[in-house]
Amino acid sequence: MSRLRVVLAAVVAAAMLALLSIAGQTHATAAAPAADAGTGYWHTSGRQILDSGNQPVRIAGINWFGFETSNDVVHGLWSRDYKSMIDQMKTLGYNTIRLPYSDDIFKPGTMPNSINFYNMNTDLQGLNSLQVMDKIVNYAGSIGLRVILDRHRPDAGGQSALWYTSTVPETTWITNLKALATRYQGNTAVVGIDLHNEPHDPACWGCGDTTVDWRLAAQRAGNAILGINPSLLIFVEGIQTFNGTSGWWGGNLMGAGQYPVQLNVANRVVYSAHDYATSVAQQTWFTDPSFPANMSAIWDKYWGYLFKQNIAPVWVGEFGTTLQSTVDQQWLKALVSYMLPTAGNGGNSFSWTFWSWNPDSGDTGGILKDDWQTVDTVKDGYLSSIKAPTFGGSSGSTNGGTSSGTSTGTSTGTSTGTSTGTSTGTSTGTSSGTSSGTSTGTSTGTSTGTSTGTSTGTSSGTTGGTGGNHGCTAALHVDNQWDAGFTATVTVTNSGTAATSGWKVAWTWPGNQKETSGWSATITQTGASVTAVNLAYNGVIAPAASTSFGFQGTSSGTVGAPTLTCTAS
Repeated sequence: MSRLRVVLAAVVAAAMLALLSIAGQTHATAAAPAADAGTGYWHTSGRQILDSGNQPVRIAGINWFGFETSNDVVHGLWSRDYKSMIDQMKTLGYNTIRLPYSDDIFKPGTMPNSINFYNMNTDLQGLNSLQVMDKIVNYAGSIGLRVILDRHRPDAGGQSALWYTSTVPETTWITNLKALATRYQGNTAVVGIDLHNEPHDPACWGCGDTTVDWRLAAQRAGNAILGINPSLLIFVEGIQTFNGTSGWWGGNLMGAGQYPVQLNVANRVVYSAHDYATSVAQQTWFTDPSFPANMSAIWDKYWGYLFKQNIAPVWVGEFGTTLQSTVDQQWLKALVSYMLPTAGNGGNSFSWTFWSWNPDSGDTGGILKDDWQTVDTVKDGYLSSIKAPTFGGSSGSTNGGTSSGTSTGTSTGTSTGTSTGTSTGTSTGTSSGTSSGTSTGTSTGTSTGTSTGTSTGTSSGTTGGTGGNHGCTAALHVDNQWDAGFTATVTVTNSGTAATSGWKVAWTWPGNQKETSGWSATITQTGASVTAVNLAYNGVIAPAASTSFGFQGTSSGTVGAPTLTCTAS
């Protein structure tokens, strides 16, 4: 890829003694009507992705990486329970998870490392990497999220230009893709597979040389997958250079119009582009005097034409930035505008998964900050206009089962200790435009930290409302508490007989608690009084269904249990 993806804290010792406990998270879900958008397996029609009822759907998701690294599992499980993070993704308005992996996870005996089992992730203990993937897929599907599996690398050592290497031949690649299709046969939580991440030079498109023609390789792999499960979507990324014009790794789909990917099952191809800002690499278009007005034409040329000419759906599978420069801020604003707001366009728009959920992506950062709890509300806010609804809960497979329902509880305990981890990564990328220079970078970093704290959980709630068919309840749970701070989750449940159009939760702290940052609600505090109001995407709650929001705060003593009032409209 044409950027350094150096994970800053990739390898954290599996036997770590300390990290703050997250216990008793609430995972409230409600059964969705069969007619909800996203039902069943999906297919394509022109530029749209349609569900089994032919309703258009928009993928509006997040990348959660780690299975492709030497951890052999998604990152962050050293800090949090996997269900709590998936719940948070949903409350933030993401409806799909792209899960990168390497072929290493198929090797016998591959076990995940750096998972904290102290009051969290307890159902993952003793599972191998593929079994942990089952748990993530099934839980995500049970609460209305979908998953795209991304063959990111042949092995954990790094990205490859072609879909095969000297140690991982094409036969292994296809065998493992077929294994995934078999593993999740009948589980509609998995909507498709991204065949290979960021093919680049010497990969070609339409040249006819079977050793480097990515289009032909995608057809071979796609047909192998569809031979197992003909209902899956096949996501095909671009290359780097077509007819002498270079772009981002995986971001050049200029050849797809002339040389389309043709599979044995019709209406299964979704083209995928990657696009990045200057925090990843410099490109000629960023210094064009007309920037950012020039970007629409750039995107049209490389991949947008496929959508605009109604040839096929386009999914921007990766895009991200640290947002530290003005250029990057302008780029992200322009790209979000180009991908069309959900209001007025719905599923008739570009799909996307943002890079990344993880804070430990060295050149982009993540939606989560370094504590793996706090949301970067500025970065997340850029995406608000293109977020889309979640989907009905999916059926599960037999390889781990589905996980749904409600779990509540209180956990009190103290954990102390030190965790140390070192990450080293090398990435080679090429600059784009009409040239193809090469840049190589290596970064090695050590992450050492000590945490001491107490984890406490409490909950309290009362019912309020505007009368008639509208009502709601709210329950506050303290997820973690340490010397001077805490994090908490509030679950809002519709107790009425009609869907809400909005809700407000209010409470008064019994002590000196102060909210400092929050997510999935507009939270304000005056003195000890706090109010939280829904955001645009989570104001509507079906009867008996729930949503949640969270926040971080300060407190010099034990966080008490405030009395909550909930008002629905």
